[in-house]
Amino acid sequence: GVIEKPWKLANARLVLEDGSIWRAKSFGASGTQVGEVVFNTSLTGYQEILTDPSYAGQFVLMTNPHIGNTGINFDDEESRQCFLAGLVIRSLSISTSNWRSAESLGDYLASRNVMGIYDVDTRAITRRLRQDGSLIGVLSTEESKTDAELLKISQTWDIVGVDLISGVSCDSPHEWVDKTGVEWDFNVEERNEDEFRVVAYDFGIKHNILRRLASYGCKITVVPSTWPASETLKMSPDGVIFSNGPGDPSAVPYAVETVRELVGKVPIFGICMGHQLLAQALGGKTFKMKFGHHGGNHPVRNVRNNRVEISAQNHNYAVDPESLPEGVEITHVNLNDGSCAGLAFSQRKLLSLQYHPEASPGPHDSDLVFEDFVRLMKQEK
Repeated sequence: GVIEKPWKLANARLVLEDGSIWRAKSFGASGTQVGEVVFNTSLTGYQEILTDPSYAGQFVLMTNPHIGNTGINFDDEESRQCFLAGLVIRSLSISTSNWRSAESLGDYLASRNVMGIYDVDTRAITRRLRQDGSLIGVLSTEESKTDAELLKISQTWDIVGVDLISGVSCDSPHEWVDKTGVEWDFNVEERNEDEFRVVAYDFGIKHNILRRLASYGCKITVVPSTWPASETLKMSPDGVIFSNGPGDPSAVPYAVETVRELVGKVPIFGICMGHQLLAQALGGKTFKMKFGHHGGNHPVRNVRNNRVEISAQNHNYAVDPESLPEGVEITHVNLNDGSCAGLAFSQRKLLSLQYHPEASPGPHDSDLVFEDFVRLMKQEK
């Protein structure tokens, strides 16, 4: 008779568009899924990464080799579901050890129909992505599909030019009232007694961005990505925030037009995708980076005070600073590659960052930019 081995055998494949095939072991959901493979250099916070809507359409490869050791809890979710296409890791923890843990990573992914693979050489794949750029890949646990079939899927699917925002945005306006929990709060000395009415465009907004805004004295109405600018102006907000989100900013011209209609009429704060849409609305251009920025350890220079901030980033597109009109100030520069990481235009009452200042996960160095936004609204009042 056949004796069952006490260890799991490779039962999954990751096939990249360059023709390379990576054998692995599966966890989470089963089936076949296609997506763009990107690597994330964060050391912690895999649950926040899993629930970041900006990863829609992508496989996230974690460069930190040991994942799953703290399990999953009910407090660290950044959105209502997992939007990423799949998770690629080196070593899956066989046990969890955290007082907040409610279930294992594998059970969590399976219940949300998200595929994962482990026991794969993530260092080699990361080197390939750094050399060749982000690649389309196919994850599959289906033995009936040949390598050639999976390769064809990876070579015929594309993420460029696809509107991914509409799939992660909310369906209707709603109020957000939750502040940062007392046990996680910081920068409490910068709080405001005034209450500011803010409209937040949901291009894939993270919950902790909303919590930080609420903690700084903002009463927030979250609206869908297609919400008309005219309806926003009828709400008479003190400020508008354009959130982070997935994909190509050039694929959502309706969002660019909304931003353009609001620029100069109300104080504006753009984050990540919102930063890119602001640049396009001002007449600037965006471009696809070789492998993007994904991680919680990117050094950024704040040009205004000449200080270095460690930032949490997640984007594959960037703003071309040479394309921006006169009067736009570059406020932050990524020190890894010199790319534009923030801008401001005082005459038009706006500021933006290319990264995630709420830092979930990541360091809190840039949190005071929320105070800068509040200051803009104060000046306008």
